[in-house]
Amino acid sequence: MAGSRERSPDVTERLRALPSVEELAASLDGVPHAAAVRAARAVIAEARERILSRRGVTLPDGGHAALVDAARGWLAADARPRLRRVINATGVIVHTNLGRAPLADAARAAVAAAAAGYSNLEYDLERGERGSRQAHVEVLLRELTHAEAALVVNNCAGAVLLAAAALAAGRELVVSRGQLVEIGGSFRVPEVVAQSGARLVEVGTTNRTRLDDYRDVIGERTGAVMRAHQSNFRTIGFVEEPSIEELCSLGVPVIDDVGSGAVADRVPELADEPAVRRSVAAGAAVVCFSGDKLLGGPQAGVMLGRIDAIDACRSHPLARALRIDKLSLAALEATLRLYRDPREAERAIPVLRMLVGGEAELQARAEAMARALADAPARVIRASAKVGGGALPLLELEGPVCAVDPGELGADELARRLRSADPPVVGRTRDGWLLLDPRTVTDDEARVAAAAVVTALG
Repeated sequence: MAGSRERSPDVTERLRALPSVEELAASLDGVPHAAAVRAARAVIAEARERILSRRGVTLPDGGHAALVDAARGWLAADARPRLRRVINATGVIVHTNLGRAPLADAARAAVAAAAAGYSNLEYDLERGERGSRQAHVEVLLRELTHAEAALVVNNCAGAVLLAAAALAAGRELVVSRGQLVEIGGSFRVPEVVAQSGARLVEVGTTNRTRLDDYRDVIGERTGAVMRAHQSNFRTIGFVEEPSIEELCSLGVPVIDDVGSGAVADRVPELADEPAVRRSVAAGAAVVCFSGDKLLGGPQAGVMLGRIDAIDACRSHPLARALRIDKLSLAALEATLRLYRDPREAERAIPVLRMLVGGEAELQARAEAMARALADAPARVIRASAKVGGGALPLLELEGPVCAVDPGELGADELARRLRSADPPVVGRTRDGWLLLDPRTVTDDEARVAAAAVVTALG
């Protein structure tokens, strides 16, 4: 082969010195044969690639022992779950890449209880007959939002799709051009409308849409009007759009995608998010929002509104495909129960607790991390945290953070080593420093993060 003729003699010699897969697997005492073969195959393939690319040297003397060690390391890494707990020291509260909202203690306990055995997921214990999984949360949602009816599916994108399909399939769905948005994962409103079977009718302009723009196109073919919250960006300046009350006065069903789910009372930080109760009170046919963002619960798509509209969604074939699973349902019920007491919700739901975190609490946690890093250049500085998850993009949550000088190691290498820790620690870098934000860690996590930095710098 042409590739073989181009190899230098030393490269050929190193390749020949590599053991066979079976030989290396046999050296892994106490390891099941199938696992030993997987490890040996992976390690030998990596060694070959390193030799051929001249990034490493495998010598005949001592090379086999090094490969055995590498294979055992590969097995240890392979035994770890792929989905792992991570310490989020980035200061981004609803971090999409890190699992969005951490669950409250009560929600985690509810998940464990539901997973431990059988449950009354779709069984009416009082009547001794088949029940509905929606019954576990519908009463709570109606109580908290004053909606006539409620339905929960697996995520907010699914909720919007289901609402559009149930109310406007084969008809027109009217949307402002300023709300034809794309959110994370290339999820675009026009594509959702297309998949629902409705025909999109655009009104207004990017920055200004008036109520008369809607009136001019509404007719016999109109199935619904949809309002889509801009979520992760804002249009400011010369802008105009009708209120939800004005849209609901048009006489056609309104689907209101409010995004992150601002249900909590008396939280000033949520003032710029559309309030769920306001949309319900205005008379929106269906109000959709996420369970795992500002609500602080599991991934879910919550749908609230009028009985006729929710029933239409409930009976649509897509509802079966989009239904919520029992573990998410258990976590959602436990989270909603916390909202019955607003003070308890702020204390017990991590997202709300991080949003309203006090200066003294954050300062104490940042200083504790800095003290734990006494042997490393670390100090407390000011920086801004973010809500994340497509919510409140303009809100800057300023506060103290622990800043670590990585020295000659460099911020990127220090960050890489922290990601390799157990549990991994994810911070953020600024001006060559690594920042550990106390807003998104607990006191215990702050200690673990500081210890990981000491190890990484050592």
